[in-house]
Amino acid sequence: MASEIRDEEEMNIIQSQRPSDSTLKKLRSSADPVLIVCNCFSFITALTAILCILVNVLSAITSFKDGSIFDGIFRCYAVGITVFVVLAETEWGWFFKYWRVLEFWAGRGMLQIFVAVMTRAFPDVTGKRKELVLLHDISSYLLLACGATYVISGLLCIGSLKRERQRKETTREQAIKDLEEMERRREELEALLLMDSP
Repeated sequence: MASEIRDEEEMNIIQSQRPSDSTLKKLRSSADPVLIVCNCFSFITALTAILCILVNVLSAITSFKDGSIFDGIFRCYAVGITVFVVLAETEWGWFFKYWRVLEFWAGRGMLQIFVAVMTRAFPDVTGKRKELVLLHDISSYLLLACGATYVISGLLCIGSLKRERQRKETTREQAIKDLEEMERRREELEALLLMDSP
């Protein structure tokens, strides 16, 4: 009788120490607002860079058709460098391993400004391709604005703040996974304890 009471008290203590499902869900769902804003801005920058790629590809095709080989080659280089902008926005670890300067926001912003200038260079002086020139203007000024924002934010150390918060978020997610694993093991042990008790 006394052992049954003791087992029941131990079960009550274990139950009171167990994190509830709502607590785990709340921990999982609470996202860092700084990271959300940074990820949204990174997504917008990547879309703008993709627009620059498309504009430069169209310009390269048009230039080669018109016989302007140097302009076409210049546009091909612009496409290649803009791919680096898109890869930097994915924040892929392997990419940053070889291009460390793009991990920092000021470096990333300067590359974006360079690509915006390359996209805007060599306007159509003949006036035949007005739609393409408009696309050049839109994409280059959008990427220029993104690049300037990155440079200013980098000088204000927003990039290092983001990296620090990402490290904390990764640590928090690992702790939640460990807590869920411990909870699963505890339930298994409780089931074994209940099976073993007479």
